[in-house]
Amino acid sequence: MNIPAAAITAVLSFGITALLGFVAIPALKKLKFGQTILDIGPAWHKSKNGTPTMGGVMFIAGVIISFAAGIAILWASGAIKLDATGSQQLIKAISAVIMAVLFGFIGFVDDFIKVKKKRNEGLTPMQKIIMQVLVIAAFFTSRIISGDTSTTIDFPFLGQLDLWYFYYIIMGLGILYLVNAVNLTDGVDGLCSSVTLVYCGAYIVICSLVGMQEMGLVAAAAGAGSLGFMVWNLHPAKVMMGDTGSMFLGGIVTAVGIGTGTEFIMVICCAIYIWEALSVLIQMTYFKITHGKRLFKMTPIHHSFEIRGWKEGKIVAVFSLLELLACSAAIALQYFGV
Repeated sequence: MNIPAAAITAVLSFGITALLGFVAIPALKKLKFGQTILDIGPAWHKSKNGTPTMGGVMFIAGVIISFAAGIAILWASGAIKLDATGSQQLIKAISAVIMAVLFGFIGFVDDFIKVKKKRNEGLTPMQKIIMQVLVIAAFFTSRIISGDTSTTIDFPFLGQLDLWYFYYIIMGLGILYLVNAVNLTDGVDGLCSSVTLVYCGAYIVICSLVGMQEMGLVAAAAGAGSLGFMVWNLHPAKVMMGDTGSMFLGGIVTAVGIGTGTEFIMVICCAIYIWEALSVLIQMTYFKITHGKRLFKMTPIHHSFEIRGWKEGKIVAVFSLLELLACSAAIALQYFGV
């Protein structure tokens, strides 16, 4: 890992994202791009109705600009080598950012429909899935074109498992699940950005362990961008990232994990996201089986803790700590299990 390039990338991403708040938030207010709160959510969330949304554009800009700057620094220093391995790693990192931007665009369309129609329903679930599947297919296509045709998954201490063509189906479904899981995590001020900050911090270390400096820049940019967004998004939030931001972050999370060839480690690092989405699936299944009964007070699971009286700041702190523990375990497995 090129530490100076990673540090400059992180500082730039944080600075750009945080400073854009002074421009983006007033602009979003002027455009009347306000959040519409669902009636089925916690009653006290109604006070957030009208809070500017689509603020994810702030860190999307920060990530793109800082990543480009980081790559330029690596290039100027001669750290990027255009041999077979170096070119492949560079393409993977660029593909990661492009995939995240495309997911962010899907989120943007969803948000735009919501704000224009003044409701919390944008694209239909099927429209979202079709668009997401197309992005996933493009991501894997770019990976194959770059020369990476590996279909194996590494399991620390156990070895490798070759899934053949089933790899693309399983990983594709994994991306689909995790992108939407990150989206579901964005339900409490500062929660999604803080959990993603921890995840990206872990992947800076993991990228260093696997020798993928370009992908490390992606993680550094996204993590610092999340931190810069928290300046405006911690309770009480001045702006919400919207699906624009959460789906972009979902793209980063999955692309970095798969792009580094640490799919199993990624699953461990995604513990909070998986927990959030799994709670929704369990609740829906239990509701149907029992004809109307609920296992949790409300899902995603962070709402259950809200109803139990937890403040938003406490939820963010506890969930981030749990994410840190999961990521620490994953780093240890990657370090000792190779």
